[in-house]
Amino acid sequence: MVTPRLFYQKRSRAGDFFYVAFDPLSAFSWGMLVLESIDLQLGEETPPLLSGISAWYPAGHFGAIIGPSGCGKSTLLKVIAGIVPHTSGSIYWQGKNLEAEDLPPHELGYVPQFSCTQPHLTVRENLMYGARLRQRGPTSEISSRVDQVTEETGLTELMERRAGVLSGGQLRRLALAMELTTQPSLLLADEVTSGLDPKSEEEITELLASLAQEQGRLVLLVTHSLRQVQIYDSVTVLTGGQLAYSADSRDLAEYFQVNSPEALYPVLGTRDSKDWASVWAAQKKPEATSAKDRIGELESLAISEQKESTSYLPGFFSQAATWFERRIRIFFRDPAQVFLQLSLLLVFPIVVTLFAYRGLPEVRNMAMSSDTGVVEMLKESLAFTIQSSRVGTLVSGLAMFQVILLALMGSNNSAREVIGDRAIMEKEKLAGLRPGSALVGMGLFLSILVLAQSIWMTLFVRAVCQFPGDPFQQFLPFLFVTGAVTSLCLAISSWSSSSEQASLGSLYLVGFQLPLSGAILALPDFLGVVTRPFISAYWAWSGYLQTLRDTRFYDLVKFITETPLAAANLSLWILLVHILLGLVLAYFGIRRSQWR
Repeated sequence: MVTPRLFYQKRSRAGDFFYVAFDPLSAFSWGMLVLESIDLQLGEETPPLLSGISAWYPAGHFGAIIGPSGCGKSTLLKVIAGIVPHTSGSIYWQGKNLEAEDLPPHELGYVPQFSCTQPHLTVRENLMYGARLRQRGPTSEISSRVDQVTEETGLTELMERRAGVLSGGQLRRLALAMELTTQPSLLLADEVTSGLDPKSEEEITELLASLAQEQGRLVLLVTHSLRQVQIYDSVTVLTGGQLAYSADSRDLAEYFQVNSPEALYPVLGTRDSKDWASVWAAQKKPEATSAKDRIGELESLAISEQKESTSYLPGFFSQAATWFERRIRIFFRDPAQVFLQLSLLLVFPIVVTLFAYRGLPEVRNMAMSSDTGVVEMLKESLAFTIQSSRVGTLVSGLAMFQVILLALMGSNNSAREVIGDRAIMEKEKLAGLRPGSALVGMGLFLSILVLAQSIWMTLFVRAVCQFPGDPFQQFLPFLFVTGAVTSLCLAISSWSSSSEQASLGSLYLVGFQLPLSGAILALPDFLGVVTRPFISAYWAWSGYLQTLRDTRFYDLVKFITETPLAAANLSLWILLVHILLGLVLAYFGIRRSQWR
């Protein structure tokens, strides 16, 4: 079996490739990635996902990480990126121990398997918003950088085309371009050639090679394909979470004693992964590349002009403003979403007014003449009671109907706001997006919907049904209940693992509002005391009815309900607590990692 040449570096002159021996000491000033005995185990009773992975990669290097499905390729890439914490071992980048300090976002480019673009935005818009979330500076400067990157990646002619209509290869180029806007010195690409036709695969692979060879960055690509193995400077082979090979791509076939690289996978299956790892560990390594010498040199190296990651990121409110601007644009680019919101906004108030389109009925007085006989007085009393009960029920029902419909609109506002773009958000958090900035941007967008819904519901129903009372005082509980349900459903969305789960959780939240409010059927006293503080609909219903306190309608509602009505100010304060609680829960839900 051949002893493989370790880490030869490929260079290009006039389109011809040749190899020169690589001296690790000469590359330290450019940067090096060192993996030392990386282990990853999720539980004591489960086999490790990664075991004893030791490898090192110099700058200006294009490396492939290959192996059978489930061997740990993508997991290793996520460990390097800091997405998945490893159980033991060390990772060094440019002399820094990444266990002691995080890799600055501007130094890392990570291209995941999934699409990280917004389909309703154009190529230019995706690049501009992505760059503005990652780096500070004038818009003109960022735009100039975007133009440069699109030229490098061959996207210039597609700048005004929406991402949703791009081909698979074009989407991969766009994903790469989004990472290159910050000029990362370490670029990790996870299966970006998977599912592409041979021509597109070749183009993407050659693009990645040029990014390493011509710009001096380290590029690692996880791939299944071995069609273009000769283009890689090195190949790292994993099997069963263990390292079977990590050296020059030219020696791959001879080392595994196969006629061609494409025959590698069947051969890997003929031996246990531990056997392959043992054979590789026994290979003689050059003394100059021993782990001790490399790490010692790395630790003694002073990285000049090293800036803090925060100096490259835009400010908190700048990120929030960018997120908000992008969310507004995406909303108006989605006709289905605009139509749905307008339909709910216009139709729901109309549905409420169907029950009192002629206005609220007048409350007649009971005749109390001394000339009236006993029978007539009993009839009059019964008619008054029935009419009072009907009017009180109507007023109470109209108030609660508005509250429930506003709660439904609030649920629709945010049930999928986080989970719908969770994968993209995780990617942007890795690139430096602050969870708080994302939450503020969401909050600003959702506030517009909440304001429009509560204002229109208040004014339209009040005008048609002729509700008395102060319109601003009636608007406040509607505003707060819509905001409360929107906020709480945003929290549900941020903690859910799927859109279906978020929608179901939000539906349950709204569905329990009516029966637990006590507006229709009074709850037992002990149950009402326990549940009422958590029911937003109860507080909005109470707050709204308190605005009718100076009218006879309030007395009629009190006459027909056994549920106590809370004071208006208390109702608003409780609803405000619901809003704040939802935002706090949403923040921690957005902050937690949810990579898939």
